[in-house]
Amino acid sequence: MESQTEAAVNFGKSIIVPSVQELAKKSIAHIPSRYVREGQDPSIVSDELSLPTVPVIDLERLVVEDSMSSELEKLHSACKDWGFFQVTNHGVGTSLLEEFRTEIDNFFKLPYEEKKKLWQKPDNQEGFGQLFVVSEEQKLDWSDMFYVTTLPLNQSLFDKLPPKLRNTLQAYSMEVKKLAIAILGHMAKALKMDAEEMVELFSDGVQSMRMNYYPPCPEPNKTIGFTPHSDADALTILYQLNETEGLQIRKDGRWVSVKPLPHAFVVNIGDIMEIVSNGIYRSIEHRSTVNSTKERLSIATFYSSKLDSELGPAASLISPHNPPIFRKVPLEKYFKDFFDRKLKGKSYLDFMRIEKGEGNTC
Repeated sequence: MESQTEAAVNFGKSIIVPSVQELAKKSIAHIPSRYVREGQDPSIVSDELSLPTVPVIDLERLVVEDSMSSELEKLHSACKDWGFFQVTNHGVGTSLLEEFRTEIDNFFKLPYEEKKKLWQKPDNQEGFGQLFVVSEEQKLDWSDMFYVTTLPLNQSLFDKLPPKLRNTLQAYSMEVKKLAIAILGHMAKALKMDAEEMVELFSDGVQSMRMNYYPPCPEPNKTIGFTPHSDADALTILYQLNETEGLQIRKDGRWVSVKPLPHAFVVNIGDIMEIVSNGIYRSIEHRSTVNSTKERLSIATFYSSKLDSELGPAASLISPHNPPIFRKVPLEKYFKDFFDRKLKGKSYLDFMRIEKGEGNTC
C-alpha cells in the first residue's frame, strides 16, 4: 500500500475484552450486566416519518460545470447543517464492493481459534476486540470489531489476514483514499479554502479501518452497539455490508436513523475537519443500535491529515474577523490523547477549543 508501509504507528491500547459474537452464539435470555446501559436515549425514535433524511450528494454532478454550483452548495449545506451525507456515483466499482462484502463476511465467520491469533495485544489496539476500554468496570458495547491502520500499513497484522481479504482490502483502501481526497477537494472549494493547503494536509494522510460486527441481541433496548461519539478523523466513509439498519445520528436533539442507499457510501465529518474548517463544518454525534434477530456488518474507513502535520484551523480561513477557535497540536499527540480516553460524545473536541482569555494560540 504505497510508500507508507515502513512507518507503522501505534496510537494506543485498549483493555482486551471477550468476543460478543461468541457470547451471542449461546442461548441466553438476558445479557450480562457489563453490557446493560441504564438511562440511555430510547433506540426507537418516535414519529420517524416526520424526520428529515440525510442529504444525498451525486459526486459526478460535482465535476459537471453547469451543475457544480448547485451540487457544491448542497455539499456545503450538508457539511454545515448535518455533518453526514450519502454519496452516489462515487467511482468505486460495484464488483470490488461485492467482493469486499464477501471477504469481510467470511472474515467474521472464521473459527474463534483463528480469530484469537488476530486479537488485540496488550500494548496495541489493532486487531479484534473493542476500542476505548480504559477500565475493567467500564460498560461494553454489543459488538466486535477488527481495527487496522492501512496508511501507514501495520504490515505484521496485515500479513496474518487471509490472502483473498488482503488483496481486496488493499484495492479497497486505495479506492477509498482517492474518494476521500476528491471529497476533501470539493470541501476546500465550498469553504473557499486554499486548495493547495488542503492538498498539503491530506495527500499523504493517515487511514485506518474498523470492521464492525453487531450480533443479534436478546435485549436490544438495554444495550448499545457503539457508544454515542463523534469521530476523531477528518472524514469517515462507511460501507454498509447488509440490509440491517442501526446507524443513528443526533439531529436537533433527536436520534435519526440513516438508511443507506444500495452501493452508496455514508460519509461524515470528523473532529479534524471541524478543527480545520474552524467550526464551519460540524462533526456530529452518532451511535449504532442492535437488533434482536439480525446481525449487522459495516466497515468504516477513517481518513485524516498526514502524520507529521500540526493540526489546527486552516491558515487560509483565519483572519482578524475569523480568529481561530481551536488550538494547534501535533497530529500524533492528538490521536494518542483521543484513544487514551473513554468515548463520551464530543468531549474531546471541546478539549481542543481555545478558552476565553487564553489568547490567540494559533
